[in-house]
Amino acid sequence: MSTEVEPVEHEDRWVLNLRGLSVVRICIDFRLTLVLDAGWEVALEAPARLSTGPLHTSPGRPLKPESQDVAAALPLFGAKVLSAVVFKSGVLRMVFDSGMHLTCSADASFEAWQVTEPRGWRFISLPGGDLGVWSSGASDNPQGRAAKH
Repeated sequence: MSTEVEPVEHEDRWVLNLRGLSVVRICIDFRLTLVLDAGWEVALEAPARLSTGPLHTSPGRPLKPESQDVAAALPLFGAKVLSAVVFKSGVLRMVFDSGMHLTCSADASFEAWQVTEPRGWRFISLPGGDLGVWSSGASDNPQGRAAKH
């Protein structure tokens, strides 16, 4: 699947163009990183939840990257992304073709997660519930466009 389409900003969220990309590697250290084909990476540093079925009926299984308690995420290997949304409140939500939903909320004290892309896009859940967005598209800023939402 092509990732040539830029992420799309809405009033309260960004929709990422990850549909159809597969999880090709899972890395575990002090964080849980899902590496997708086409070079996208989703790194979780804060506790997250992995659920199946309707979100309102399943509390899900906790993922705790800081203690490497992330075995529940291993079935994501090979799964394809159906949707990926980063909310300006600092929440990340991903849905996979396996029926699994990944949700990581913002943290009060540190960056809870980040999503990066090889052409320069970077989305980071900032401490306290804000979203940082950078892209390499801004020529007047060598680090790209940074926006706190």
